[in-house]
Amino acid sequence: MGNEQIRRDAIAAATAWSMSNTPGSSPQIRVDDEFGADCFSLPEMKERLPKQTLRALLATIERGTPLDEDVADLVASAMKSWAVENGATHFTHWFHPLTGSTAEKHDGLFDPDEKGGVIAQLSGSNLVQGEPDASSFPSGGLRPTFEARGYTAWDATSPAFLVRGANSVTLCIPTAFVSWTGEALDKKTPLLRSMDALSEQALRVLRFFGSDAGVSRVHSTMGCEQEYFLVDRNFFNARPDLMLCDRTVFGRVPPKGQELSDHYFGAIPARVLAFMAEVEHELYRIGVPVKTRHNEVAPGQYEIAPIFEQANVASDHQMVLMETLKRVAPRFGLAAILHEKPFAGVNGSGKHTNWSLSTNTGVNLLDPRDETHTNMQFMVFLCAVIRAVHLHGDLLRSAIASAGNDHRLGANEAPPAIISIFLGDMLTDLIEQLEKGTPTRTLKGGQMDLGALTLPQLPRDSGDRNRTSPFAFTGNKFEFRAVGSAMTAAWPVTVMNTIIAESIGEIADELEASAGKSPTPAKTQAAVRTVLKKVVKQHKAIIFNGDNYAQAWHDEADERGLPNLRESADAIPVLNSRSKVALFKKLKILTKQEVESRTTIFLEKYVMQIQIEVGTMLELARASILPAARLEQQRVAEAIAAAESVGVESTGERESLDELVGLIARFKAAIAELADANEGFPDDPKKAAEHVRDRVKSRMDDLRELGDELEGVVSADLWPLPTYRDMLFIK
Repeated sequence: MGNEQIRRDAIAAATAWSMSNTPGSSPQIRVDDEFGADCFSLPEMKERLPKQTLRALLATIERGTPLDEDVADLVASAMKSWAVENGATHFTHWFHPLTGSTAEKHDGLFDPDEKGGVIAQLSGSNLVQGEPDASSFPSGGLRPTFEARGYTAWDATSPAFLVRGANSVTLCIPTAFVSWTGEALDKKTPLLRSMDALSEQALRVLRFFGSDAGVSRVHSTMGCEQEYFLVDRNFFNARPDLMLCDRTVFGRVPPKGQELSDHYFGAIPARVLAFMAEVEHELYRIGVPVKTRHNEVAPGQYEIAPIFEQANVASDHQMVLMETLKRVAPRFGLAAILHEKPFAGVNGSGKHTNWSLSTNTGVNLLDPRDETHTNMQFMVFLCAVIRAVHLHGDLLRSAIASAGNDHRLGANEAPPAIISIFLGDMLTDLIEQLEKGTPTRTLKGGQMDLGALTLPQLPRDSGDRNRTSPFAFTGNKFEFRAVGSAMTAAWPVTVMNTIIAESIGEIADELEASAGKSPTPAKTQAAVRTVLKKVVKQHKAIIFNGDNYAQAWHDEADERGLPNLRESADAIPVLNSRSKVALFKKLKILTKQEVESRTTIFLEKYVMQIQIEVGTMLELARASILPAARLEQQRVAEAIAAAESVGVESTGERESLDELVGLIARFKAAIAELADANEGFPDDPKKAAEHVRDRVKSRMDDLRELGDELEGVVSADLWPLPTYRDMLFIK
């Protein structure tokens, strides 16, 4: 199919959706389905489980009490009955291997009953434990290929859910994934361990202040703002680079991009809105609390965001959300692209990860309250975050390192690779007061008079927001803006939990030692002032409220001693440094072997992703772009010959032909240079990543620049790939 036909089909599809979805018939959320109908949530449990069984299960969920075998059998039976009543025929232990995606192996719920029929069965042992093959998943050396045994373990804190296919329903049971040796082979197990460590240390602070009444656990909570692109599926299928790499390795930026800011928060196109409504419907049914949808900055870019949940549940829901975007898009003739930088020249996509701390009684420990200068408990948690990010900013950068995210970080659309904290005016003022002594005031925002009688008086926040900061305080939470859109948020949140748990523990040690065994209120307050003053002095260098894009900040950050790890090849190995290994080991999040394996896996994935892009790039260059350029050269040469044969002067055309011939020659040379750089990769993953950094990426950039230049001179009817103009603007 030629490009023009592909373009006509895409226009026809978009037009059909626009015409069929008039205001009177626009897609609506189907209210006949109960929210969470496909989720085995608390209401379902209350209805189906005996009270004693429910209490035992809730004790496991809320306090980590071991689950009795008899209780597991009763829960499994109730879950099976609910699933079968909703059409399920199979179940799966659904987990997050170190591929960065999800995995599932389906087993039938029905067995022969020896009477010529079948009976639905799900035992407690089948609910609690599964045994998938562990040899084919990345293990970074933890498991040799010939040793295959692995286990999945039920995460009772994350509700089971149903996935509906065209003619199937599958019960999905969220699980952890470990090897026969007990070592974590997934991203959930370390996350759950980090949540335990964080809770243990946070409870110490609450006990110190005497505010632990009724509190048995502190949860890390998370909410992710997922950005993504939508393109017509006709274009997607005609772009090998999008199909194989999830990004375009060639593509000329159109005359109009995002300069006018007219797409951002604009009216949502009819076909896109229909897609969004269907995605939300599916997510609502399985209990994913999505809240926000809107156009993002770049043309063809959108965002969906849920409300806060417990971090491990939010992580599961985030993975389901990404899978749902991908699965639903084809129903509307679209393809959802989650890559951090699918299109050059316009904004890439992130997954702004909002993080906070909450007690099991519902108190947000990062809520500063009205008179924040009197809320010293909040100041302890705030200073713990400041200390953690200052000491381990390099580890946070490592946690969001990937080949895709390297295209985005620091590109005047996302935070730079330098990790710093934005606190805003009010908290910065309190920190400065704390360094000098005792805070005595809290800055107030006041009211805004908008100057029109019909408009309300608006309350003004005590500080502005900073969209350039990688780690920003935003009212009652921190927003880690540097997380990439294609990533699972589980690993960055595991790292946040770990470093902050360590800092809370260190501060708690000092508070307890300073206040003594029988602290009075006066001793408690004196201890807090002394310890936090020291923390602020030592770690205030991480606080920056200005423009993170400015070169002046990069220079200043260097003077402050803040690391600037621009490339993933430099950032990923930080994970395996001696101090980071000791940190994870101290808090029992990861063993030395588990840290080493992850470092290897992340480096290997980085290298393999680049190699796939290089292979795709070379194939497109040789088999698509170069033939089109030669046809253009032939066409121009024939036109010149025809003109000169009848005596028409063709000096200008000959100059254009010479330029085209020279451009093609440079393009061929760039192909050869990239192919040469793509050979001889070292076996060691770290050295292979450095090879990518030092030899491969710059040659990819050179070849792309020349290919995009050719797109600007080759006739549109000869150009072999759908263009940015079509992909970004036909909706």
